[in-house]
Amino acid sequence: MRVITLNANGIRSAAAKGAFAWLRDQAADVVCLQETKAHEPQLVGHDIELPGYHRFFCDAERPGYSGTALYCKRKPSEVIRGFGVEEFDREGRYLEARFGALSVVSLYLPSGSSGPERQASKFRFLEAFPSHLAGLRRRRSEYILCGDWNIAHKAIDLKNWKSNQKNSGFLPEERGWMDTLFGESGWVDAFREVVPEPDQYTWWSNRGQAWAKNVGWRIDYQIVSAGLAGAARAAHIHKASRFSDHAPLVMDYDL
Repeated sequence: MRVITLNANGIRSAAAKGAFAWLRDQAADVVCLQETKAHEPQLVGHDIELPGYHRFFCDAERPGYSGTALYCKRKPSEVIRGFGVEEFDREGRYLEARFGALSVVSLYLPSGSSGPERQASKFRFLEAFPSHLAGLRRRRSEYILCGDWNIAHKAIDLKNWKSNQKNSGFLPEERGWMDTLFGESGWVDAFREVVPEPDQYTWWSNRGQAWAKNVGWRIDYQIVSAGLAGAARAAHIHKASRFSDHAPLVMDYDL
């Protein structure tokens, strides 16, 4: 099973840069998109089709902001928009497709980099989301949670870790939250199961020559439930093309 996740930084922008032309050649079973930045009626006339796939959107109420999408080769038995917290459900940050005993989620955590107000929202998300994750664990199902988590977990996950320890995305509180996620909460960073090497990034600032010099952050993840530990067989961050300030994360699982 191949799963691809990409923060598109605008689905129409990514499409214009060839994202969907590339996706059509990837033989993915599920494609997870974040930061679609569009309401579905605005997509008419844009190259956002994947023939043969079932398409679902969870748009933010605010125009041009946030939003998630799923493209699924197999029709889901159920599609769930939101996780029950109004602040974040209004921003279209959670979209889940259920395929019997397996669910795939497209997830977009808030970024706190634009100021204290947004960082406070991010902390509210980090406070609210674990109870939802605990509920998922109680279901007789396995999960692949894909998306932009806006947190680099360890020093290996960003180039300039020493100078970013007081910046959103690498704050001690955020990293501690990830420690709990991958520790006592029992979730697994599937990418790191198969790619332990450094310099593996999925986002680069548009400032300077961050992309060219690979001065990046790994903030896009595929995180799996405990029953899928060891199921990942291959992982690849696609950098040959640039569709967004994020790169697609492609992972293959033996399910």
